[in-house]
Amino acid sequence: MKLITTYGLVQMPPPCRRCSGLLMSKLRASSSENASDYDMNALFQILPRDLHDNLLNKSRHARLLEVIMDLGRLPEACYLGESSRQYLRDTEVSMKELEYAQNAVGEFGEDNRAGIEGTLHRISAIRNREGKVVGLTCRVGRAIRGHIDMVQDLLQYGKSILFVGRPGVGKTTVMREIARVLSEELQKRVVIVDTSNEIGGGGDVSHPAIGGARRLHVSEPLMQHRVMIEAVENHMPEVIIVDEIGTEADVNACRSIAERGVMLVGTAHGERLKNIVENPTLCDLIGGVETVILGDQEARTRKCRKTILERKAPPTFPFCVEMRKRHYWVTHRVYCSTFDLFLCLWC
Repeated sequence: MKLITTYGLVQMPPPCRRCSGLLMSKLRASSSENASDYDMNALFQILPRDLHDNLLNKSRHARLLEVIMDLGRLPEACYLGESSRQYLRDTEVSMKELEYAQNAVGEFGEDNRAGIEGTLHRISAIRNREGKVVGLTCRVGRAIRGHIDMVQDLLQYGKSILFVGRPGVGKTTVMREIARVLSEELQKRVVIVDTSNEIGGGGDVSHPAIGGARRLHVSEPLMQHRVMIEAVENHMPEVIIVDEIGTEADVNACRSIAERGVMLVGTAHGERLKNIVENPTLCDLIGGVETVILGDQEARTRKCRKTILERKAPPTFPFCVEMRKRHYWVTHRVYCSTFDLFLCLWC
């Protein structure tokens, strides 16, 4: 089945040529050229000395995505634009090295994530059954100005936007830049619900990459929906930014916030818009789906089966951006005609 993307009719100023029709653009500048606002050395300091020196001396460390250290295995590095990971040395990672990195990072949260204070880097732990750390994924965090140029026009509408993409495609980086643009350039009151301190960085002081946006910390990942509602009730935001919407409670909180007239910018895991439609938990973000039984005459008129799927409600997120690759995005206006056409083809 092919998903046909259309744009519903809405009463708003016409978007610029980059946003009219199917948006499939490429950024003109690579991330390695623009990523100047992050501290690589802070990440290297938690690694064993030989890995630190090895990575620092490589000319392509500006394209480094993550370093993986698993107990009893060779340490690996993953680079932007390269499908295969590369070994950093020919000796295996020891428990002593993992303990050193863990002590340098500090305490991990309940989601087994931690940050390095003053930076955007994220450290994720793998634990054994006894709770001991036996592996670390050290992901590089970057602030890239200009990264949202191809969808910046959408921000001026004041409508909620959902970014959909697989893990590692750059959704969190986009959230940072959107927070900066909305708070500094468009002078909006922006509040970030930062569940894992990924958007605003580690520590109590937010990273400059988010501009003038304020940040609410979340003590437990399962409490994200409550903090979202708290942000609306206590801090009078014009925009709320939330990363990784994934539970039914998160979805309900998003709908509640949208109904109060607050713009939402969020992310969810998926490859395409159709993945959100097919997800029973997340489909309410774009209107929801219900089964309807048609009468015989109506079914003949529509030339379809008697049991069909229909949209339940208006979408929480009028815009959906598919991040298919880091520099290859497709945007949809998720208004009635778009969603209904997809359900018609699906049936």
